[in-house]
Amino acid sequence: MEKMIQLQKKIAPEIFETLDKRYNILRNIHLFQPIGRRVLANKIEIGERIVRAETDFLKDQNMIEVSTAGMTVTSEGEEVIEGLRELLYTTRGIVDLEEKVRVKLGIDRVLITPGNLEEDEYVLEDLGKIAGKLIEKLAKDNTIIGVTGGTTMAAVGKKIPRQSKHKGIMVVPARGGLGREVENQANTISAEMARQLNADYRLLHASDTLGEKALESILQDPEIKEVIGIIKSADLLVFGIGRADKMAQRRELPDETVKKLERLKAVSEAFGYYFNRNGEIVHETNSIGIKFQEFQQIPNAIGVAGGVGKVEAILAISHLKKNMTLVTDEAAALEILKNSQY
Repeated sequence: MEKMIQLQKKIAPEIFETLDKRYNILRNIHLFQPIGRRVLANKIEIGERIVRAETDFLKDQNMIEVSTAGMTVTSEGEEVIEGLRELLYTTRGIVDLEEKVRVKLGIDRVLITPGNLEEDEYVLEDLGKIAGKLIEKLAKDNTIIGVTGGTTMAAVGKKIPRQSKHKGIMVVPARGGLGREVENQANTISAEMARQLNADYRLLHASDTLGEKALESILQDPEIKEVIGIIKSADLLVFGIGRADKMAQRRELPDETVKKLERLKAVSEAFGYYFNRNGEIVHETNSIGIKFQEFQQIPNAIGVAGGVGKVEAILAISHLKKNMTLVTDEAAALEILKNSQY
């Protein structure tokens, strides 16, 4: 198939330009539906006349429906989106890119979705789908899955395929609560993921920003002790890869500590530890849940992050755990390959 695509690129490159354009229009309708033509044209920065012509074609092919509320994607259109996404893997050389990034980082596996999360909101959904399918594949009877919080992880929780073939799966938050958005908390994501997997779950009713004395006190609570014990037994960890500056902001660290992190060139945060680009610990904070040493021992780990802004954080985490799978986007992958200092 790949050889045929390369021949088509040489003799009729306009075919793939049209495919890219229609795929972009179709998936953006799916993401923002119902949506009008003018709003869609502004979002994808294509002329309204072109959008009108292309959406008329998609309507004629029964891929979208048009009503007074706006355009929506049909079930047939959803199938086309999935099919085109897989075709783009080949036309953009994604499989080859995955292997190059895997070798560069020296980790077990890399899975890449086309696009750039920082420019295209749909890429977040694609990251969620890829990670979700991998989780569903790795989860067996009695698997304990640890999950962190964040926007990317929330997308993963929603995109896990529903299944009922495996029994005894348990989903637990891998760390305490951070920030104010309930939908992005590890507890919320754990519950959603458990629902999709037809699994059981436990909640960790504790903030991840507790002081030392408060942390010691709360760890005496029997329910908290039980959940921490389960977390320590996790077979599979699914985690977002956080930038040091953004995580310092979420944890509301003092200005003095933020300046220290800048001085020490911290680029990534995981489980209360801050790392420089070489994966060296430069700062530690109190954190409830999985510890750094336990993270290194977990047999299966999936790190999910997209966008060029996450590249240094990805590089740091890749130093820390080689037996992991990275799920990222095309833009971050290309930037990783450009980086000569890894």
